[in-house]
Amino acid sequence: MLSATIPSSYRKIRTATLALTACALLVTLAALPARAATPNVGDKAPDFALKTPEGKSVSLHGLLKKGPVVLILLRGYPGYQCPYCQRQAHDFQVNAEKFADKGVQLLLVYPGPAADLGEHAKEFLNGYEKLPTNYHLVLDPDYAMTRAYDLRWDAPRETAYPSTFVLNRNGVVTYRKISHTHGDRTTADEILGEFGKAI
Repeated sequence: MLSATIPSSYRKIRTATLALTACALLVTLAALPARAATPNVGDKAPDFALKTPEGKSVSLHGLLKKGPVVLILLRGYPGYQCPYCQRQAHDFQVNAEKFADKGVQLLLVYPGPAADLGEHAKEFLNGYEKLPTNYHLVLDPDYAMTRAYDLRWDAPRETAYPSTFVLNRNGVVTYRKISHTHGDRTTADEILGEFGKAI
């Protein structure tokens, strides 16, 4: 009689143990952060909030309330001021009014090591008398946003892959360009052309 009851009891214990193990695994997986991924066209861009060199907080969600957003990830400060970033930032700055006429906000992200990043960004903006109201440059200290978008260029004297995203009012990506070189950048005219399309 004993030999007949042991296998049945064992099966019940084994089933319960497996069920508990499976539940524990599911809870563990649910607790893990989602893997960073670069948003594709058709994806909703992950929200983030970063500060300007002056300490003002700017969130992607907040800007989207005002209209579409052009999100530009610069190389920031890889140990020097990138001339390609300076040229691109200036191009969008002098054309900011054309974007404003279309209700578009410009958000430029300046990544780099946290130490002195604000001072480097102020140096980057040196010569800009006053930024247009729809032109925002924010700091990404220690690459938090860059990593969240899976755009960290993890090599000596590198920071981030220069990237441009166009987001519609709902935060959905309608255009993206990711460069794996320093110089292959979007221009203001190119992106203004995107707003001639349905977005």
